[in-house]
Amino acid sequence: MQDLKKLDQPLSSFVQVFDQPIKGEGKSPLAGSAIAIKDNICIKGKTITCASKILAGHKAVYNATVIDKLKAAGLVIVGTTNLDEFAFGSSTENSCYGPTKNPWDLTRVPGGSSGGSAAAVAARLVPFALGSDTGGSIRQPAAFCGVVGFKPTYGRVSRYGLIAFGSSLDQIGPLTTNFSDCAELLNIISGHDPKDSTSAFLETPDFTKSLKVPVKEIKVGLPKEYFSQGLDAQVKEAISSTADILKKKKVIFKEISLPHSRYAVATYYIIASSEASSNLQRFDGVRYGLRAVTKSLADLYARTRQQGFGLEAKRRIFLGTYSLSSGYYDAYYLKALKVRRLIKSDFDKAFEEVDAVLTPTSPTVAFKLGERVKDPLSMYLSDVYTIPANLSGLPAVSFPCGFDKQGLPIGAQLISRAFDEETLIKLGSAFEESTDFHKQIPVFKEK
Repeated sequence: MQDLKKLDQPLSSFVQVFDQPIKGEGKSPLAGSAIAIKDNICIKGKTITCASKILAGHKAVYNATVIDKLKAAGLVIVGTTNLDEFAFGSSTENSCYGPTKNPWDLTRVPGGSSGGSAAAVAARLVPFALGSDTGGSIRQPAAFCGVVGFKPTYGRVSRYGLIAFGSSLDQIGPLTTNFSDCAELLNIISGHDPKDSTSAFLETPDFTKSLKVPVKEIKVGLPKEYFSQGLDAQVKEAISSTADILKKKKVIFKEISLPHSRYAVATYYIIASSEASSNLQRFDGVRYGLRAVTKSLADLYARTRQQGFGLEAKRRIFLGTYSLSSGYYDAYYLKALKVRRLIKSDFDKAFEEVDAVLTPTSPTVAFKLGERVKDPLSMYLSDVYTIPANLSGLPAVSFPCGFDKQGLPIGAQLISRAFDEETLIKLGSAFEESTDFHKQIPVFKEK
């Protein structure tokens, strides 16, 4: 694995490269293939830190369900990838290990929080990776790095063994270079899990059967709210070209409205931060990782968290605790839940008319390292187009649909009805048949 460590040095996409890869014993079309795992998914006996000092040295005592499934399918787990601390971020700059760099331009971010996984796949260090998506953390880095990033329906893939950020939002999903590999990996990791109470009691279809299926007369909506102020002109042009290519495949497009999506960012950061503040209570210096040297239990809690959590983690804990506190619960958290329902209702109404929705994945291409670190709101707006799918529990995928004038990848996003991942695979595969964006490979060099 020394070659992989050396190849990764310009990117810092990996947290660990295992000296002895974990080799599965099962058989599947992907048996023997290498895969990287985001460092918030438990692998028994391996260090798991969520890129946070507070979990320094902590080793997982059990496998996440997806890890058992990968081993049963014969894949080879070669290491864990970098992320924003506890998945809090959109650039993979909020990591105790330092930032990951975008393989298309080493002066730019790979997106986040699954930036390490996206960068490793884009650079062809591994053909497959797993990430987690709470508000766009698979899809946005997939767009910035020019790969396919798939967020399955909430409940399609077990969350058992995923260290929680926002429990009602989190979902594990694949990052690959193309839709064929994505469908194969979805086949492996999907399915009901009795260890996860949110896991859906549904039979897993064979997603590969949706590849290269005619898409004639599939109806796709273009939400007018997603193509207004704030969208980069080159990104808008690439999405328009994506629609034109699919129109040649006889896909039918129509304008739709998702009016409550304008409130998605505010709604998400109240709900996600509230759930995060609750989930992170367990990290107190007693049971996991870092333990500050103190003379009292109360001081142990305070000093461990002060020393262990990074700035963004502290910001979200404060925001979430405030939203849940007495006197503010009704005004913020409860209201956010009501708006979440309205956002979901917008999609329900849209899917009475269309089978999928096409949008940009991000309003811009990858931005410069350090450019938004001191402007949290600007950073949060990176996920303005991806957050609604998480709030609604819907499946969504980002795929490369072009490049800007600087040679940076542009991502398009498709969203479909709950548990209708097949429509996304049909449309994405049809698009790939007519383009070669997914075949482009970056060269690591400063620009």
